[in-house]
Amino acid sequence: MHLQEISLLQFKNYSEARVVLSPNINCFVGGNGAGKTNILDAIYYLCFCKSYFNSIDSQNIKHDKPFFVIEGSFNRLDEIDTVYCGVKRGQKKIFKRNKKDYERLVDHIGLYPLVIISPGDRNLIIEGSETRRKFIDSVISQSDKLYLNNLIQYNKALSQRNALLKYFAANFTYDPTTLGIYNEQLIDLAMRIYAKRKEFMTKFNPIFQSYYQAISSSNEEVSLEYKSQLHDAHLGDLLEENLNKDKILQYTSCGIHKDDLLFKIGDYPIKKQGSQGQQKTYLIALKLAQFDFIKDLVGYKPLLLLDDIFDKLDDSRVESIVRLVSENHFGQIFITDTHKDRTEEIVKNIDDSYKIFNVVDGSIQ
Repeated sequence: MHLQEISLLQFKNYSEARVVLSPNINCFVGGNGAGKTNILDAIYYLCFCKSYFNSIDSQNIKHDKPFFVIEGSFNRLDEIDTVYCGVKRGQKKIFKRNKKDYERLVDHIGLYPLVIISPGDRNLIIEGSETRRKFIDSVISQSDKLYLNNLIQYNKALSQRNALLKYFAANFTYDPTTLGIYNEQLIDLAMRIYAKRKEFMTKFNPIFQSYYQAISSSNEEVSLEYKSQLHDAHLGDLLEENLNKDKILQYTSCGIHKDDLLFKIGDYPIKKQGSQGQQKTYLIALKLAQFDFIKDLVGYKPLLLLDDIFDKLDDSRVESIVRLVSENHFGQIFITDTHKDRTEEIVKNIDDSYKIFNVVDGSIQ
């Protein structure tokens, strides 16, 4: 699978742009603020119906313009698909595949799998557990529609249970029957989600470990651990044990919405003990493992977006990443960099066709 071309109209800092792409390696080089990352974000939009960097669609419209449009054509399973995304201020987002509107955007997710590695990924290390749960969920959801639907239903039931707990507190009342209905929904959905996350971690962890060792030349020991309250107890028992606490807090304090991933280097959190280079290596290994996991499940290679990944890495780690890429393990790759000479030197060492685009203030050459 690859993206043949993409066109932008009034998207972020682009008035208008059209790019015919290489099926192998595409490099976008230019200064900070030129619009390199915006190209990657437009590609992300076509695959996920949303921005990777700003979830408020209207804020991705070029300043003072009424709308933006992104269009792309994918070669997928030897067929050409056209994808259209249009956002107009104050109106519902329009998303089409082969000129047909989607009734539910969720039906688009997974058709064009994509993995992005970006400086913003550091949020996985420095922010709270919700960010890391979203990472697990996004990886599994790209290849498992049932998991995504279970997740949506779980969050809906959780929201309803929390609303009921607030109602109890506001009205000095309690209805165990209604609460029990939501409990049963949560328990059933949580067990399915938990089982999938455990299965995912069993397969994912060895892939992650192999990538980290390959990039770091086996100089460090790292670990990735799945943390869940359901490891040690059934959710039904947890809900019963925490009922009084939940009534006081007015929200559900236990469940798979409290799951987390523990990132460690040696015996310590990488957030506290890892250098910038080690943290970046950890995140790159995490995302490359995501690539392998998705590829094995869907049967073809996802798009790989590398946004400014060479900064803060020493030469040996950059060389290791280039070696991994040059082994032709990946499919279509998009790279952004502020250093044109560095980018050219890197791609010349890769036995594959490539295009280099110069990006200057919202124009692409």
